[in-house]
Amino acid sequence: MQSRKFFSEELNRLRQDILAVAIRVEENIGRALTALRTRNPELAAQVRTSDAEIDALQYKIEDDAAILIATQQPVARDLREMVTIFKLTGSIERIGDHAAHLAKAAKKLSKKGDSPFMAQERLEKMAHTGRIMLRAAISAYMTQDSQAAREAAGMDNMIDSEHKQLTENILKVMKKNPDLVKTAFQIINTSNQLERLGDHITNICEAVIYMIEGKHEDLNE
Repeated sequence: MQSRKFFSEELNRLRQDILAVAIRVEENIGRALTALRTRNPELAAQVRTSDAEIDALQYKIEDDAAILIATQQPVARDLREMVTIFKLTGSIERIGDHAAHLAKAAKKLSKKGDSPFMAQERLEKMAHTGRIMLRAAISAYMTQDSQAAREAAGMDNMIDSEHKQLTENILKVMKKNPDLVKTAFQIINTSNQLERLGDHITNICEAVIYMIEGKHEDLNE
């Protein structure tokens, strides 16, 4: 009984650590989004610094989870959650990397209206949706709600749609203005990063469903 109490307490601590690192990543997406809007280099630098701290937190959570598995030998539902923790931390770390890329790109990309690509609004929508999506996915984990995880994953369709429309528009402009290839490449690369950000959040949702229902469900359609 004492061992079970210890495991529950440690598991709850890991959940809170995951929530904390996810909040840090969400804040970084917000900073990167503001940097994109304002071309603020200080905000971009803050995101890059915070990303290194997020990496350290990821390693700590994974080390603690590994020790808990080794010492407590969880089974069934508890073991699935421990496996899910590793999936969550890996995906959250990658989402943080994409936020850092957006912050870096923010210094290079033009403001809305400054280039013929008119990309700023779509990039902002993608980042904003990603931020809401991450919050919903982590909430689904914390509340152990598989249906909420499916609903969070559904928001990825909005990111994919913006990415597709932005890419199509850029290709059209490039045909008429081949001298803008370098700028076009930067924008497409940033859009690709945001599209993958959505995919990683969807992976979180899939992991939550596996944890709760014990089945693998492909939500990346």
